[in-house]
Amino acid sequence: MVSLTHNAAERVRTFLEQRGHGLGLRVGIKKTGCNGYAYIIDYADSVDADDEIFDQQGVKVIVDRKSLELIDGTEVDFVKQGLNEAFKFRNPNVKGECGCGESFSV
Repeated sequence: MVSLTHNAAERVRTFLEQRGHGLGLRVGIKKTGCNGYAYIIDYADSVDADDEIFDQQGVKVIVDRKSLELIDGTEVDFVKQGLNEAFKFRNPNVKGECGCGESFSV
């Protein structure tokens, strides 16, 4: 399961309303960076056969099964720090992260 904090769910709802369409939030991973994997986050306009769907506070979180193996149990938060704002991931499967925080290993 991939979950959203209240702040993340509110942010996704706001983005989807402004956008005017979309099913929810797509969360995944890709191989990259100095530690192996990086998170991918985008709007979901469709659901594929290999996707898992989690309803979190009225927001659909869509994750492909291959990514779910590495991010199962992850909590997605939305944080503001000064002028910066971003989605943050709390993944219990992470064994290491790179210094810049852009990639992780499991």
